Amino acid sequence: MIALSASVSAQESQRTLTFDEALNMTMANNPSMQATKFEEKAAKRERQAAIGLRMPTISVNGAYSYMGKDIALDLNDLKPAVKNGVSAILPALDPALQQAVGGLLTPLMGQSWEYTLQDRSVGFVGGSVSLPIFMGGKINVANKAAKINEEAVHEQSAQTRNALVSELVERYFGYALASHVVEVRRQVVAGVKKHLNDAIALERNGMIASSERLYVEFKMAEAERDLLNASMQLATIRAALGNTLGTAAEGDPATAMFVLDQIEGVEYYRQLATDYNPLLNQVALKKQLAKQNVRLQRSEFYPQIVAVGGGTFYNYQVSKLLPRWAVGVGVNFKIFNGLNREYKYSAAKQTALRVNALEDKANKDISVLIESLYTQMMNYRNQMTSIDASLAFAKEYLKMKNAAFIAGMSSSTDLVDAELNLAKVRIERMQAAFNYDVALAKLLEAAGVSDEFINYMRRSNARQISFEE
Repeated sequence: MIALSASVSAQESQRTLTFDEALNMTMANNPSMQATKFEEKAAKRERQAAIGLRMPTISVNGAYSYMGKDIALDLNDLKPAVKNGVSAILPALDPALQQAVGGLLTPLMGQSWEYTLQDRSVGFVGGSVSLPIFMGGKINVANKAAKINEEAVHEQSAQTRNALVSELVERYFGYALASHVVEVRRQVVAGVKKHLNDAIALERNGMIASSERLYVEFKMAEAERDLLNASMQLATIRAALGNTLGTAAEGDPATAMFVLDQIEGVEYYRQLATDYNPLLNQVALKKQLAKQNVRLQRSEFYPQIVAVGGGTFYNYQVSKLLPRWAVGVGVNFKIFNGLNREYKYSAAKQTALRVNALEDKANKDISVLIESLYTQMMNYRNQMTSIDASLAFAKEYLKMKNAAFIAGMSSSTDLVDAELNLAKVRIERMQAAFNYDVALAKLLEAAGVSDEFINYMRRSNARQISFEE
């Protein structure tokens, strides 16, 4: 008991934490939000990479090789034929001309008629450029798909943010509820302890039977057990809240739970979901992506045309017979590849039809979910009316039993039961407010507008549900 009281006192001395502060901490520190930021950056880079497919590809390359031998042209086998042919026509020439031709022929026949076209050791440094002219629509599809994917990642981030808002509402107000339950249990223990002391004194004076004192002792043990369980539950929820915040929860909730006296109709939230629900938007984007996949598979039936060019900047022993630059256009057109294109194209169309069916189902599921959450929220609001009446009765009943006990007209067991009944109603009231706020958060999440939760909290018709009431 002393340890529990010290724990409660320590919690009360901590600083407070408003819901706005908790929301800012969650969005800044929660690992899920940090992961979505990295995912959004990656999707943006992928889209930028797709834009690069329209640009020319420029590369620099170099090579050096040492071949087994020089590339040469050997004409030595033609010497006898050339010599015989010249000898045959010499008699018909003028003697002076015969002497001149014979003087040239002799040294020419003595030389090697092997000519090197390319040295065995060769190297070069050059560059090449390629530019896609027509790829059957692949580049357009890649760019559109990258843009759609970037939008889908953005919707995923919105979905994560909305889910975190709902999680924070559940854990922030859950921690507030658990704190109130601990306080109620602590007050019950204090009240029952006082009644137990009174019962012991009355039994000692012979004014009540021992059974009444035993009943109060039983309720005392039960109250202490409930306080211990509530304290353990509080510690668990505190750890869960810290996990959502992305850091240790170092403050007690300062924002009270609330109930709205009036709220928009269910059709209003259905329309919001149609426009803003991230899941529905992702399904719509997947539908667009499926259409782009159909176009991608259809592009395989078209030719691909690429302009290419290249040249060398530096040559080492490269034959001058080889050109130093070249430009051209390449065309690739598949005639038959085992019906691979046809089947992939058919599969892409079937996938597009499947996404259409899933989109219709997703819309119906969200509509049903919104109606269910809206109904739950209205039920919790209606419960508050009857609980408030029960609370007023429980307070008055406790006063009456306390006065009757003092006057000796009521037993201690009746007084203890009245005390416990008041505690039960107070907890039910806070539980109903908690359930209402969680249902509202989930309703706004389903509608895709979780950021509006704070605005709902600040509406003029928002009735705060405080523990002291």
